[in-house]
Amino acid sequence: MDLGLRDKTAIVMASSGGLGKGIATELAREGAKVMLFSPSEEKLAEAQRDIEKETGNRPSFFVGDITAAEDIKGLVDATVEKLGPVYALVNNTGGPPAGTFDDFEDTAWQKAFELTLLSYIRTVRAVLPSMRGNGGGRIVNSTSSSVKSVLDNLILSNTFRTGVMGLTKSLSQELGKDGILVNVIGPGRIGTARIEHLDSIRAERSGLSVEEVRRKAFDSIPLGRYGTVDEYGRLAAFLCSEANTYITGQTILLDGGMVKAF
Repeated sequence: MDLGLRDKTAIVMASSGGLGKGIATELAREGAKVMLFSPSEEKLAEAQRDIEKETGNRPSFFVGDITAAEDIKGLVDATVEKLGPVYALVNNTGGPPAGTFDDFEDTAWQKAFELTLLSYIRTVRAVLPSMRGNGGGRIVNSTSSSVKSVLDNLILSNTFRTGVMGLTKSLSQELGKDGILVNVIGPGRIGTARIEHLDSIRAERSGLSVEEVRRKAFDSIPLGRYGTVDEYGRLAAFLCSEANTYITGQTILLDGGMVKAF
């Protein structure tokens, strides 16, 4: 299938590693002009080399803080100037700290809001003039399987990720007339550093080994394994593409069947 992404400009947030890098790789593989973003120039340069080596398509990158409004504006301005009008935006960010309600004071709640919800609002606001001026586009908001079934010990993520789902549904209603499709994708257990970290926390709390925690996790997933960043990236690439012409306002999980909720 030709996804129609060749020479389309795409911004992928938090893309120096993990899920963001996986998404950027698949977009580059389809011929898109990709702009990477993260706070680490060293990691961005490494991701740039890795993606070019794998796909033959060299992405650009912009160094910035996802919680800084001026960096978001700078990113979009630089992307439009260098690569042309933005066709696709993938909002993505690392998760806030693990913990329960009693673990967090106002400062932690504010930081989690700025990281996982306000940053998405700011990037959408920044790209809309370019998308509207270019006749449409695609926005994909990466969240978590917790938007369908909350995860223990992740109250900050559970709270603000569902806010992203509400934002997405509202945007899909408001932006359809502009030819802009907006969707949510949520990973279940994908083999990333974030999942390794959470598995370590679960092991410490339960007194089990990390291997035992992982085996129990595999038992809860019908496909019997963690997903891969490549699998996640391919889903995002389709939703970002011209091949997606009628899916908007939806929340799609890539979780191997783990979540039992509808």
